[in-house]
Amino acid sequence: QLGTGSSANGNGNVAVQAYKPKVVVNISARHCHLRQADVDTLFGPGHQLTTMRRLYQDTDFAANETVAVVGTRQRMIPEVRILGPCRKFSQVELAFTDAISVGIDAPVRLSGDIEGTPGCLLIGPKGSLVLQQGVIRAQRHVHMGPKDAEYYGVKHLDRLNMRVESPCPSTLEGLLVRKHPEWKLEVHIDTDEANACDLAHATNVILTKA
Repeated sequence: QLGTGSSANGNGNVAVQAYKPKVVVNISARHCHLRQADVDTLFGPGHQLTTMRRLYQDTDFAANETVAVVGTRQRMIPEVRILGPCRKFSQVELAFTDAISVGIDAPVRLSGDIEGTPGCLLIGPKGSLVLQQGVIRAQRHVHMGPKDAEYYGVKHLDRLNMRVESPCPSTLEGLLVRKHPEWKLEVHIDTDEANACDLAHATNVILTKA
């Protein structure tokens, strides 16, 4: 297997170091993705999202802009962060505890799979709009490139399990593999999942094929 470097052994031969990926686990807190038309409605015509900070995947960023999410109980989650760049559809991603707090029965879905999902009211500084659908609990997943997929022996939409070694050791099963040539290896779980396995105090995480 092609390695990331080499060193000379005692016989003068070159020993190739096998590729071993670094597993990065990031907690995906409540957020939304918006299409440009909805940004215009919420923030004014022609408004462009501005970058607060870059995310681990080079193409993505957390925007300075936030919206309020209102559910069926007329309860509100203020300042839900928008992630950019804009998409072809608008989508709100909440943890289970977020969703029930505003009376939304959000199903577990892969990002982009919003057909038949509940909607909500979004409120911005310059306007508001009703999303007819698009509120989900994001399916736990792992981004990876071709080299990482080869290492784990998986393809796009296969599943991995993640063992979390922490004071509350847990195994999170069924992480959906999302493969793209430009993606770095990164696991996304939501705040409820991270709290359940005490990810903040984890000493190690191990990915294995499901």
